[in-house]
Amino acid sequence: MSSACLLNAQIANAAFPVAQPTSVLYNRTITEKGNYQELVMEGVNVQFTEMGLRIAGNGGVVKLNHYYALAERLVRYHVRFSGDCRAVFHSDKGDFKAYVDIANKRIAIGTDPITEKTVSFLDASHDYIVEVHRDYQTSKIKIIDLYSGYSDEVSATMDGTGGVGSGAVGTGFFVGRQYDYYCFGLEVGSEMLVKQICVLAKEADLTLLIYGDSITEPEGYFPTVDFPKSWPQLIMQNMTGTAISSGRGGTTIKELMERIKNELPFIKAKYVMVTIGTNGGNTKENLSELVEYILSQGSIPILNNIPSNESGTQIPINAIIESVRQKYGIKGCKFDLATSLNHDGQEVDKTTMYFEDYDWGKIYHHPNVKGSLQMYTRTLVDIPEIYE
Repeated sequence: MSSACLLNAQIANAAFPVAQPTSVLYNRTITEKGNYQELVMEGVNVQFTEMGLRIAGNGGVVKLNHYYALAERLVRYHVRFSGDCRAVFHSDKGDFKAYVDIANKRIAIGTDPITEKTVSFLDASHDYIVEVHRDYQTSKIKIIDLYSGYSDEVSATMDGTGGVGSGAVGTGFFVGRQYDYYCFGLEVGSEMLVKQICVLAKEADLTLLIYGDSITEPEGYFPTVDFPKSWPQLIMQNMTGTAISSGRGGTTIKELMERIKNELPFIKAKYVMVTIGTNGGNTKENLSELVEYILSQGSIPILNNIPSNESGTQIPINAIIESVRQKYGIKGCKFDLATSLNHDGQEVDKTTMYFEDYDWGKIYHHPNVKGSLQMYTRTLVDIPEIYE
């Protein structure tokens, strides 16, 4: 992807929906004259100058107040660092941190143990592009010297444990998934100057955009070796068109309604598939609002049944989902049938789910390899048009 997005001041200067599909979700050049209400200062000493946003003092951060969950995206900063600077680029939930250490000529991702690399060309008299990428289970920080053209990068890949406790199938490796807002700040040193911020999706003009909670975010729990066998990946592998997922674990339709407005109006998609409700929160009214919003964006909604689970909560939740499908005459995949004993949507087939063994309960609601295959296969029956 070209760095021209960062340097072209003629691109739209904020997150305003566009008529044609674009990968640019947000783009602003920072000066002393602009109105930057979307940049939230959290305990940080900043000054808007003609050259950009000057950050001095350690410990606080600046947050870009736009919620994203696309699993294929990046944020790109045009920045200059002081010679004693260690800058941090992280998620507001703290699950992911990346560093540029000018003094020690290193870039790093804050894993345990740390993932780092020596970058000999770092020079405080130069301007840089810093990119933080997310590609499903893999995160990357890349730095590009705007004066010499030299670049380097370091990446780390999330490895899920499958289940939890006695249900774990491996030890895993935690990287984070960049939840939910981009933040940056000065951890050590005199100052950093941020001249431009650009957020991009890695695809646009999609055939399919897939929304949901952790059911749609297997990158958080699937072992890396099995990740290509997760149900969203199986769907995408077997489509002729392009697709991206935007799953965010632990969320409900409330959070989905917030982030979809920062993503869909820009990248656009023929079909928008939603699997939401395992964490509660669904009503006929808010599901209707979601469907109408997707329709307003020129997309075709697909509203899936949630998979079966150990508590049987899918039964009343899917009844509401079915009523909304009937109301709008839209389709959805019956994932509850694919993950239940007798294929009737009633009792969960535990062999289709990872076992999560917590002190407070025994959980079966995240599809494993077997469950993912059966869910994908069900899409061939219920929504074959996405594969055309």
